[in-house]
Amino acid sequence: MPCRFDFDLTFGILRCQLAGPVTDEVLQEFFQLGARYARRTHPVAGVVDLSEVTSFEVSAETIAQVARTAPALSDPELQRIVIAPTPHLFEMMRLFATQGRETRPNLHVVRTEQEAWEIIRVRNPQFMVLDRK
Repeated sequence: MPCRFDFDLTFGILRCQLAGPVTDEVLQEFFQLGARYARRTHPVAGVVDLSEVTSFEVSAETIAQVARTAPALSDPELQRIVIAPTPHLFEMMRLFATQGRETRPNLHVVRTEQEAWEIIRVRNPQFMVLDRK
């Protein structure tokens, strides 16, 4: 499965871990599932972990489209964090962060998980895997 969603009930963090190659289809699936899980869990923060991504083969058009029209967490007050450890992914996600900024003012791109937890001021979140229903 290219994306797995987890939730920390104590801190209200919805996390998605992407793995393997990320394609246009995987990115679109991520946004669809993310919206569904956000409605179910009502998170206060969302984290996308790209640590296990092996390649990012997404068109600029798809990035622009989902950035403009389908933010996974639509509440502008939510903290959103993307963990992008490699220089290539980091730069791509920084570009993504500039698209549709008005709908996601609290979007941060970081290199490590620890940086993510510092932004949302939590220590040692405990995630449970969400089912795909």
